[in-house]
This record gives sequence, C-alpha cells and structure tokens, in this order.
Amino acid sequence: MKNPGILPDAAFLKDFLDEKADLYNHIDFIENDPIQIPHRFTLKQDIEITGFLTATISWGTRKSIINDAEKILSWMGNSPYEFVLNFQESDMELFKHLSVHRTFNKEDLNFFIRNLNRLYKENESLENLFIVKKEEVNFYHSFDRFRTEFFKDNQKHRSMKHVSATYKNSSAKRLMMFLRWMVRKDRKGVDFGLWKNIDQKNLSIPLDVHTGNISRKLNLIQRKQNDWKTVEELDMVLRKFDDQDPAKYDFALFGLGIAKEFEN
Repeated sequence: MKNPGILPDAAFLKDFLDEKADLYNHIDFIENDPIQIPHRFTLKQDIEITGFLTATISWGTRKSIINDAEKILSWMGNSPYEFVLNFQESDMELFKHLSVHRTFNKEDLNFFIRNLNRLYKENESLENLFIVKKEEVNFYHSFDRFRTEFFKDNQKHRSMKHVSATYKNSSAKRLMMFLRWMVRKDRKGVDFGLWKNIDQKNLSIPLDVHTGNISRKLNLIQRKQNDWKTVEELDMVLRKFDDQDPAKYDFALFGLGIAKEFEN
C-alpha cells in the first residue's frame, strides 16, 4: 500500500526506487564492490578498520580501490586489528617501496594507523566516536566530532584532507559510506549492521558525482553542487519514502548509475 502522504508522481518514484534498491541490494553486489574487503573478516574491529581504510581511499574506479585496499591489507599481515594495536614506526619499512592510493600516500597511511592505534587503546569500537545526539537528525555534527578526535594530536597534518569536514560543507561521501556499511542492517547480507547504538534512520546517501547526477535526473534534488546542503536536500525526499531506512536508496541510485539507465 502506498504512503497516502506522497503525491502520485512521488509515489510512482518511490515504488521505482524501492524496486531498484531491492534489485541491487543483493549478496552478489559484494563481489565487485570495495565492501568485499571488510567482508573477509568476522572480528568486529577487523571489519571496522578495513572498512574505514577502504572507505577512505574510495575514489576512482572500484577495481583500483579494491586493489589498493588489498595492498594495505597484505601490509597488515591480513590481521588489521592486531597490526593496529601493535603498530610501530618500523612497520612502515615494509611499505617504503609501495604507493598507496593516488594522493593518499605512505605518510597518510602512517598517520592513520597511528591514530587508529590511539583510538583503539581508548575505545573498544569506533562506534563510540560517531554517536548521534538526541537532538540531531543526521551526522553533520557527529562527523565533525569524529574528525576533531581523530586529528587531536595534529590539527594541521596533511592527512586532514582525507577525512571530510561537514562544517566546510563537504558531502562526506566516504565517511557516510563507511557508516552505511557499519550501521545498516537488513536480511540482504551486504551491509554489516554491526553498530547497535546508532539508528540507521539518521543515515544519508553517500553523495558523489554519480549518485548526484542520477538524483538530478530523477528530480530528487535541484542543487547543482554535491555538498552537505545537497545531502540534506536529498534527505528531505528520501526520508518521506522510508523514514526508517533512507540509506537503502543508495543501492538504487548507485545501481542505476552503474547500469547507465539514464544516459542521454
């Protein structure tokens, strides 16, 4: 039964997006997507660390992202949590002849691992660093709190560019993708649903050029920029379609882009 609060055209669009979300949110999705990297693990902290690092380098082709994530994973001896807890500067020698991923270089990787080492000595899980407060409806403030804590020891390091700043109006696509992986829970087996203290109703679409373009072709958004204001504009529409799980439509928008259903 259609939601009576949605106009006819919007109801048709909701049905269309629900159908596409169901189509692409499938276990087969994992094989060609960067989410395959954390899916190789069962320990919560291993999943978090590989998910966070993989999401951090998630720009460019999916193949290159997966290849470079595998390179990092191999460097960590395929035991990311153990590696992070026992990390020493000398471990970087194993990576000295390798590049990492585009502008994310060895210095960035070193800095990220050192910060993860500190955070995991202070927290059982990264979930604690992304909690949304009762008066908040999205991750705008949560992401800034995480960014501040992550770079607590050096607020001027070059790696800051690799963790999006929502207070500077970034769409925070990579952080949002990481959160979708960790928070969303359904029976499809793609997202993990590991974090129980964060409600998936607060998730947004990981907005980038592809999901943004599809959203405009569907008239879901009007803004031309792919920034945080556009994330909130898209939220207003998708939360009318499903206010308990709006991020499921990421599968629909991403899948439509991959399938090139809206090419001119």
